[in-house]
Amino acid sequence: MDELRSQGLGLATISYDSRETIAAFSAARGITFTMLSDPGSATIRRYGILNTVVEEAFGPDRDDPEVQAAVAQYVSVVGARENMRGIAFPGTFMLDTEGRVTSRFFEDFYISRNTVASILKVVGTGDGTVQGTSVSTEHLELTTYPSDPAVAPGNHFSLVFEIAPRPGMHVYAPGADGYRVVTATLESQPYLAPRPLAYPASEIYYFEPLDERVPVYQRPFTLVQEVVLDGSPESQALLRGQETVTIRGTLEYQACDDTICYNPVSVPLSWTMDLRSLVFR
Repeated sequence: MDELRSQGLGLATISYDSRETIAAFSAARGITFTMLSDPGSATIRRYGILNTVVEEAFGPDRDDPEVQAAVAQYVSVVGARENMRGIAFPGTFMLDTEGRVTSRFFEDFYISRNTVASILKVVGTGDGTVQGTSVSTEHLELTTYPSDPAVAPGNHFSLVFEIAPRPGMHVYAPGADGYRVVTATLESQPYLAPRPLAYPASEIYYFEPLDERVPVYQRPFTLVQEVVLDGSPESQALLRGQETVTIRGTLEYQACDDTICYNPVSVPLSWTMDLRSLVFR
């Protein structure tokens, strides 16, 4: 909360639970931010995020395999219960000071949740609070770190790459045909689901000898690789008993200056985070 307030942000949750349930839960978990009760899911309905799959679980097609698969994905892997009527599809809205929605974050699996740090990094307001790893190459300076020091199954977090090309150097951005575009590649692991790498805007570099214009990065820039630590029962079983989770990957790029194009480079990297347990209560 201190970090959010320092950026002029507030936080509130909205749930269909009663005031009594929310009060008991917040007291048990030591929660100090605002938790709002939405009886009858009135606000949830106005935002268009009522979880209608719950109703399908009790409808005439409840035994349809497609309906059962949807229930497992959007409601619960152990099936729907009557007291789930009125729940929302989980997500996060960001509003400006006039109450207008400026961005929103939703997931494809009910256990998945964006971390606050990852959301702030994606919208460009979050500062790195996790100690990073610094790497120097002939062509650039790199600092990389995860958005969160600890994650739980289902968490949607980010790996951050802060890259500063050396003076006179540039690396290639998406759309640079014939060159190795700067990218991050993660080793495949059964409980990791990488999302598409997010690139900032690039600039056009004119290479006079070839009369060529290509998109590049010449100034410091940041890449954000969003990752989901899968929360399915199978992935939870694979992670059980572990105290940390380690992700390995590489940063790949090709750098050039005004006269020389250097060979493509692959920088090996790894990130280790503490592993938290899911709260099922």
